[in-house]
Amino acid sequence: MEQNTIYIICGWVASVAMVLGYLPQAIQTIRTRNTDGISLPAFLLMAVGAFCFMLQGLLHKPEMLWALFLTNLVTSVCSAIVFVIKVYNDYFKKKKH
Repeated sequence: MEQNTIYIICGWVASVAMVLGYLPQAIQTIRTRNTDGISLPAFLLMAVGAFCFMLQGLLHKPEMLWALFLTNLVTSVCSAIVFVIKVYNDYFKKKKH
């Protein structure tokens, strides 16, 4: 197999694995709104990292790296949603008690 083909296959396998590994946590958090076990700084840093990788995939020349872009688009959106729920739970719900 050509080295470029292996490179592309590894990128897509990594993309699918990352999304499938990340989505269950995001879906559970969205459904239950329970963020007690989630570290706010860790999730913020993961969101920043995913956003930067998304930009790297988008801006890569001579061609866009679709696997890198799409994976990190999904994880950036999920991170943003979980981050908002976490901030709401930590700061606004605590003020009510």
